[in-house]
Amino acid sequence: MNKQNTMQRKSRYAIALLMFMGGFAAVGTYLFMPKAAQAAEMVVYKSPTCGCCKKWVEHMRKNGFDVKVREQHNVAPVKDKLGVPKRLRSCHTAKVGGYVVEGHVPADVVKRLLEEKPEVVGIAVPGMPMGSPGMEGFRKDPYDIITFSSTGRMSVFASR
Repeated sequence: MNKQNTMQRKSRYAIALLMFMGGFAAVGTYLFMPKAAQAAEMVVYKSPTCGCCKKWVEHMRKNGFDVKVREQHNVAPVKDKLGVPKRLRSCHTAKVGGYVVEGHVPADVVKRLLEEKPEVVGIAVPGMPMGSPGMEGFRKDPYDIITFSSTGRMSVFASR
């Protein structure tokens, strides 16, 4: 074998090795990518005429959630089915990562819920407090984000 054939063979081996290593690196990056970097899928049930619900959906999308909207004139049956306590209800209800999100919950709190994975049915911002996502305005009222369980247990998860 001459020197030129040997060099060509070595070049082909080097190129094949680089391609293999590049593919391995790409697959490894995908497999070990933090789950928070991937958009969480969320389904939101809301009235077609509710402006603050639309703003909350926009807030969630801007914060990396993949939001699907299910518009319906009466959201109460969804809240009943998902176990949202009557005293915690607001205008819209969402499902994400196996949890229920009721009302104007900030995106960072939903992300915390998905990271910590507490043993609860969901979280809620009761009512429609001014200054919460979707309810921006001339003032900002303090409010709590409440967890709720299937047994009726509730506790404060965060405060704003």
